[in-house]
Amino acid sequence: MTSLSLSPDGSYLTLELMGQPRRFHAIWLRDNAQDPETRAPGNGQRLLALRDIPAKTRLAAAELSGETLQVSFAPEDKTVAFDLSWLAANAYDKAGQKAAGWLPEHLTPWNSSLMSDVPLGDFQELAKGGDALRDWLGKVNRYGFGKVVNGPIEDGALFSVVDLFGYVRETNYGRHFEVRTEVNPTNLAFTGLGLQAHTDNPYRDPVPTVQVLYCLESSAAGGENMVVDGFAAALRLREEREEYFDVLARYCARFEYAGETGVFLTSRRPMIELASDGELVAVRFNNRSAAAITDVPYDQMEAYYDAYRQLAEFIDDPAMGVAFKLEPGESFIVDNTRVLHARTGYSGAGSRWLHGCCSGAIVITCWSRWASGSRGRYSAHATM
Repeated sequence: MTSLSLSPDGSYLTLELMGQPRRFHAIWLRDNAQDPETRAPGNGQRLLALRDIPAKTRLAAAELSGETLQVSFAPEDKTVAFDLSWLAANAYDKAGQKAAGWLPEHLTPWNSSLMSDVPLGDFQELAKGGDALRDWLGKVNRYGFGKVVNGPIEDGALFSVVDLFGYVRETNYGRHFEVRTEVNPTNLAFTGLGLQAHTDNPYRDPVPTVQVLYCLESSAAGGENMVVDGFAAALRLREEREEYFDVLARYCARFEYAGETGVFLTSRRPMIELASDGELVAVRFNNRSAAAITDVPYDQMEAYYDAYRQLAEFIDDPAMGVAFKLEPGESFIVDNTRVLHARTGYSGAGSRWLHGCCSGAIVITCWSRWASGSRGRYSAHATM
């Protein structure tokens, strides 16, 4: 039986949700009212500014009716209904402080054991929308990457993959870039050299959140792709050497790119980025684009490099990554703020030709409407 009680002054109420007492302030409940006078029915946006709500808002009464909480506010003399499941999902009265580097429940760190369960989607099925696309995108959201097979082998096929979930974010390379051997490359990605697992474009601010690579030709020996969960590497660092985790999260690294005439890109961000409440939100690692580190105090620089080296060793550990080789018509996407990608070197014989682009995906969390086959947009992360 769900219990409910009001504080003597009406400033908050206590509600039992999922076996735990949760307190809700009167002003928070009033601000989050879902009634049509407070929220636009069509889009859910607030119709009121905080200044329109009395500063001394109090709870005059509250009662439970099935799965609904009815609350009356004073001095407005206004009654609003709240769904208990919504209150449970948005409860903020939680015991204990989360450790730095915590992750939301919908994200799962992984290592090479994921090789047997790579988030895999058939392009022909994904293009129909519905359950196949919903389920694949759900796994991409959980693990930070996904692979697509059975796509068309034609120029522009890359954009068909992007259209499944977002839009192209144009850069100095244009709407897309070519990954193939060049005589005088502007980027080491355009050579046959192997590349350490890395964040793409860490010198951009904001860094591109979704990266897509699409294979058109693949007859050269080598060139296998690998993905590494940067979150798992960071959490391993925290577990084994917490002081190393702390120093990489505390100080900014610098990243630069100046490979083309008239192009100079630079950013300052920590290699391990935490939100103000300690949530692990991004990992930026790119040995090729790292500039001189100047934001670390003298007495911390050696410790910083020790931490940098240890993180790099974890990233290079084969036990941390999943490897595969793209065949023509196959592609993969990564959450570039989380998952690092690498490739082995490949020979000059044969060909290896990929198209790539950065994407600003409008969504990664799936609404239930996708199950019905609707192809509307949906939103989870503002820039993903």
